[in-house]
Amino acid sequence: MPKVAEELTALDVKRLVHPGGKRNVLFSVGGVTGLYLQVTPKNGRSWVLRIKVGALRRDIGLGGFPTVTLSQARDKAREVRDKIEHGIDPVEERKATKAALVAAQRRGLTFADAVDRCLANKLDGFRNAKHRQQWENTLATYATPDLGKMLVQDITTQDVLRVLQPLWMEKTETASRVRGRIEAVLSWATVAGHRTGDNPARWAGNLKELLPAPSKVAKEENHPALTLDDAPRWFADLQARDGFGARALEFAALTATRSKEIRGALWEEVDLEKELWIIPAARMKMDKEHRVPLSARAVELLKALPRLKGNSLVFPAARGGELSDATLSAAMKRMHKADVANGGAGYLDRVSKRPAVPHGLRSTFRDWVAEMTTYPGDMAEVALAHKISSSVEASYRRGDMIEKRRRMMADWADFMVGNNKGDNVVRIG
Repeated sequence: MPKVAEELTALDVKRLVHPGGKRNVLFSVGGVTGLYLQVTPKNGRSWVLRIKVGALRRDIGLGGFPTVTLSQARDKAREVRDKIEHGIDPVEERKATKAALVAAQRRGLTFADAVDRCLANKLDGFRNAKHRQQWENTLATYATPDLGKMLVQDITTQDVLRVLQPLWMEKTETASRVRGRIEAVLSWATVAGHRTGDNPARWAGNLKELLPAPSKVAKEENHPALTLDDAPRWFADLQARDGFGARALEFAALTATRSKEIRGALWEEVDLEKELWIIPAARMKMDKEHRVPLSARAVELLKALPRLKGNSLVFPAARGGELSDATLSAAMKRMHKADVANGGAGYLDRVSKRPAVPHGLRSTFRDWVAEMTTYPGDMAEVALAHKISSSVEASYRRGDMIEKRRRMMADWADFMVGNNKGDNVVRIG
């Protein structure tokens, strides 16, 4: 029969001392087979249960002495032995529990921290620093006040609704962007192991059932545009004004391009000999390179501009950086107010009766093509860099079509200065 260890008392255990040497020593304390008090050379003490688990010999730690008393150590030893008898490996069970705890702690990430880490990991996905800043600002303004301190695994559909509902009817487009960005952050958090389950900001089969479709709530309001009757008068007024802001606005009118494309224009993008401006995909809304044929009047404008040493911007601000969007908008506002002050009607949109804005110049160009020319509508859409079918875009990217677009832009420039000489221009009156 195996030798049964003498059952020590609490006082006996307290009196145990290391016999000397450099190795740890095990003292059998009895009461439970395999239970030992381990004593180090420096008199550190802990409980160990030495037992066979399946084919493996295990030394299972049960805690330190005296934090874990003798009676507690015996109770723990009995629990471990009971688990082993039921086919459970206590060591593997402990590893699994620890791993689950670590995983839970990793998932303990707040939404605000998730935004920062998500954006840091998505740097390559942003076209430029401004795009990243738009993400940060949108989430900081609308989502973080409600969700920022919440753990990502705790965020529910109702929490996302709390963010979106105050915006959905009044600022539908903004709310839609906020939803998409919350979804992206939570999607990153799921893949990174910080949350599990469905994405509460998902639209299809989720928020779609709780919020009206953006297209049915509010259609995007058109930007106030110059009327065709006012366009030549406005253009003459503009040409009489000085400054890079006025010239940028004039160039925007002649090319029917967006304000941000004008303000970020670089001399290296312009070929004056070929009368062509190539805007790289990184600066385009549709992420596709856009070729702009320049009319003679547009080329003349560019040649007359001073070039600042060490500055590659075509239309730099006074301090050397890009002009702000507000600069172009302010120029149009001043023109409207000055016209009204001089007894004119100003420059108002035909439908909304609001003062025209820079982006509205693109609508004026589109109206001119539709109402006063025989140029195809698809050609105008290409000129505006709108999203169209790939087959149409491919046809207009061939060299012969760029020349047709060149004639269209030349006729548009003539119209703006009060001439209607092009073969594709419809004579009215």
